[in-house]
Amino acid sequence: KKRKTMMLRIKRVPTVVSNFQKEEGEKQVARGGCGRNCLNKCCIPGAKLPLYAFKRVNKLVNETPVPGHEIREPPVAFLDLLLGEWEDRMQRGLFRYDVTACETKVIPGEYGFIAQLNEGRHLKKRPTEFRVDKVLQPFDGSKFNFTKVGQEEVLFQFEPSEDEEAQFFPNAPIDVENSPSVVAINVSPIEYGHVLLIPQVLECFPQRIDRESFLLALYMAAEAANPYFRLGYNSLGAFATINHLHFQAYYLAMTFPVEKAPTKKITTLDGSVKISELLNYPVKSLVFEGGNTLEDLSNTVSDTCICLQNNNIPYNVLISDSGKRIFVFPQCYAEKQALGEVSAELLDTQVNPAVWEISGHMVLKRKKDYEEASEENAWRLLAEVSLSEERFREVTALIFEVIALGSAVNAPENVAEEMEATTQSDEEADAVGQGSRPSLVVGKQECLVLH
Repeated sequence: KKRKTMMLRIKRVPTVVSNFQKEEGEKQVARGGCGRNCLNKCCIPGAKLPLYAFKRVNKLVNETPVPGHEIREPPVAFLDLLLGEWEDRMQRGLFRYDVTACETKVIPGEYGFIAQLNEGRHLKKRPTEFRVDKVLQPFDGSKFNFTKVGQEEVLFQFEPSEDEEAQFFPNAPIDVENSPSVVAINVSPIEYGHVLLIPQVLECFPQRIDRESFLLALYMAAEAANPYFRLGYNSLGAFATINHLHFQAYYLAMTFPVEKAPTKKITTLDGSVKISELLNYPVKSLVFEGGNTLEDLSNTVSDTCICLQNNNIPYNVLISDSGKRIFVFPQCYAEKQALGEVSAELLDTQVNPAVWEISGHMVLKRKKDYEEASEENAWRLLAEVSLSEERFREVTALIFEVIALGSAVNAPENVAEEMEATTQSDEEADAVGQGSRPSLVVGKQECLVLH
């Protein structure tokens, strides 16, 4: 069935290019400063933006409130605020195209891959401006970055509350010295409520995860408190298109295929973080969940991402289930492209499989591909994204070495042996969800670490 505009009640507006994200040199409306009303030092002094101050929830599992300190509802529901502000920007014509007009359907099959025809994103999305073979690259202020977006595109600042209670301030000053984190619209959206979380925007961090920024993303997922609002991250080399630290997020009231796939537990850390391996899915992944505190979970995942970054391994992250379940996908599609190992048929689709595609939300750019979308075609594309079995084992062992440095692991002494045992039992687990899964071999080509 086609899902044209599920849960969308947005008034149709003319499709225009955002006033503040045009290419350099185009005529701008004079607004003081540089004339772009941007987030840079030319326009930011004295500016004010809404502020959502979130409560730092780091609660223990099954924790009960202390009498007299029961959890109180925030004055405004975070997700309602975010989506309402996003709709406001839609009505004001700040998007490059009308994403609500894009056709969407669930592809028949066991997993229910979701296909969207989004021709506007292909035609109007900003091109990548950096090398795709290096995961860590220095920030370059001459390239497009989020200090150049217009203040009208910022929905609100997103900062921890000083009194540990969630609050909303419609008109708050910008603390330039402490560089606020902000939530802004994605002017080339792929779904309803598509926004960007930009940690400490004025610090101009390159696109690389650290412990503090990842914890902020988990706070946002927890604050939304809705399993259909998910956050994603793409590293450089894994189809991030802007080298300025940011996470993406949007609302889609469907279960992603990756969320349906079976998993097999590998180990549990001392902080009660459980690490599993994704089974019976075209892209190999580690799955993280649990933890005594939100910070325990966040630190384990961010350390995993830092390990991948430091070893120049491109990766994508999906933050699912209100921040309680996180998928980390090491990938090598861009490398295979560079080596000429991707078929012309797949290249012709012009689909760059980033976090949303890997999770099962296939954003297609050609009507032909949309009309011919099938589970087999989706599986064939994503199989090319995945590391080979051998390379995934090597990468996983590397990750466990790094994690073990900061946490005693309740796992077999030889992680490689445990991973091998997992591999041998995969055939049994595959029977759980075999169904109509296409019988395709996940890429045998070893993906080398790029140095």
